[in-house]
Amino acid sequence: MQTDPPASEAVRTTRPLNHGDTALKTQIPSVDISQPPTKASSSARRKWVIVLLCALVVLGGVWVAWRRHRNASSLAAAARKETPAVTVVAGMAARKDVPIYLDGLGTVQAFNTVTVHVRVDGELKKVAFVEGQTVHVGDLLAQIDPAPYQAALGQSLAKKGQDEASLNLQRVELKREATLLAAKIDSQDTYDQVAAQVKELEAAVTADEAAIDNTRVQLAYTTLTSPIDGRVGIRLVDVGNIVHATDSNGLVVITQLHPISVIFTLPEQTLSEIQQSQTAGDLGVLAVAGDNGKVLDSGSLAVIDNEIDSTTGTIRLKANFPNRDLQLWPGQFVNTRLLLTTRTNGIVVPASVIQRGPAGPYAFVIEDDLSVKIQPVKVAQTEDGQALIDEGLQPGQRVVVDGQYKLQVGSHVRLGGQAKADGGGAGADAPSP
Repeated sequence: MQTDPPASEAVRTTRPLNHGDTALKTQIPSVDISQPPTKASSSARRKWVIVLLCALVVLGGVWVAWRRHRNASSLAAAARKETPAVTVVAGMAARKDVPIYLDGLGTVQAFNTVTVHVRVDGELKKVAFVEGQTVHVGDLLAQIDPAPYQAALGQSLAKKGQDEASLNLQRVELKREATLLAAKIDSQDTYDQVAAQVKELEAAVTADEAAIDNTRVQLAYTTLTSPIDGRVGIRLVDVGNIVHATDSNGLVVITQLHPISVIFTLPEQTLSEIQQSQTAGDLGVLAVAGDNGKVLDSGSLAVIDNEIDSTTGTIRLKANFPNRDLQLWPGQFVNTRLLLTTRTNGIVVPASVIQRGPAGPYAFVIEDDLSVKIQPVKVAQTEDGQALIDEGLQPGQRVVVDGQYKLQVGSHVRLGGQAKADGGGAGADAPSP
């Protein structure tokens, strides 16, 4: 039976020690290999091996994470170094008095409109106006054949003369009967009959005078004159036609263009603001062309309608305009701008500063280090290239006017120009170095 060699004869493997062996000696406990391994020593050795392997895994994970972080930081630094600054045009938020308008849609309406109708029957003998002519009160427009009415006037005058002659004769007869009655020669009945005839003839003369007046009126109606100052339209009846007082269509339409009115609507929610502003005085109104935004005329608010249209939720208003240059024409559609108030020292920026996003309007604000940030803003109105800011910006802040399409949060910019602070167009006033 073979026996284990004695400990003194056991084979031992030796190797030169280097400087790393010292560390291993300090970490791994020494094991006396001269003694045969026991079950307890084998278990302890396995535990230490497992601990060592776990430590190596942890150290390897930490080293890998550190390397990845270092590489990411290097790449980000390189990217920042390689990304050039974006050239933009800068502007500045400024304070300014800004008018506040309420915008509506309106229709131009003549200040006065008259359809000239004939008032007597007859042949239209003359048209004295030219289509499109400006006329004044009393100017001749047309003439209807007056001959029948002149003849009727002559008959009325003759009838009156006849009745006056009979009346004079009866008055003389009445005086004679009064003398005879006083002398008791004639009876009271005869006197009363003559007195009644005098009364009858007096009534006839009065009726004749009324008939004469009526005939003169009819004769005057054969001459048509302008009742207002205005401009005549297209002639509706030609010379030679027989016209009647009962005709539905008139002879011509006259419209007064100086002044002129505009009827426009605004949401009912603005009524209280308008009434409150009216207490300070008359409110100005601008009439603006719908195609190019040109101001056609300026006037003042004249009337607020006495009821709200429940079907549309709007209130009708009427404004009057002098219309000296005839820029407004009856039936024309225009945009109206009611000057509600003027905001003193409002914050304004160029309109191009305001950008639109899913969360609403915002602006790119330039920081002191020439980086940009997104600043949400609340815009009250945009007018004449200016945006009036309610919230989000302060006077003196630099904002990006042009070049926003290349920007994102944290981008650095290079100022290629400076826009005007009052919200006007951008100009390269001061290029940055």
